[in-house]
Amino acid sequence: MKETPINKLMENTLQRMREMVDVSTIIGEPMEAGGATLIPVSKVTYGFTSGGTDLPSKQNSELFGGGGGGGVTISPVAFIVIQDGKVRMMQINNYTSSADRAIAMIPELVDQVSELVKAKNDKTEEVSAE
Repeated sequence: MKETPINKLMENTLQRMREMVDVSTIIGEPMEAGGATLIPVSKVTYGFTSGGTDLPSKQNSELFGGGGGGGVTISPVAFIVIQDGKVRMMQINNYTSSADRAIAMIPELVDQVSELVKAKNDKTEEVSAE
C-alpha cells in the first residue's frame, strides 16, 4: 500500500483511540466495599472518520487537504458483586428489554435452584438416616 497523507492521518487517529480504550476500561479494577468485592462493567462505544483530497496546482503537485476525528463514549452499565461466595450482577441502567431482564436474573435463579436442591438433599439424608 502506498504511503499517503490520508493513511498517516487514519493511522494516527486509530492509534490515539487505542490508547484511550483498553480491556480495563470495560471490566474495571475490583474494589472492596462493605465485605463485598465490586467489579465495574462499562459499555464502550467509539467511532472515527477521516478524509482528504489531493489538490494539485501548477506550483506544487502534492498539496493535501484533510482531517480526521473520533469519539469515545464510556457508560457504566453494571457491577459484578462477589459476596459470601455468591456472584451477582447489579445493573445500573433500567432494563431496555425483557431479554435484558431475563439475562440479569440468571445468576440469582441459579443460586436459588442450587439452594433448593441442597435443601432437598439435606432433608433426604435426614430421612434416610432415621
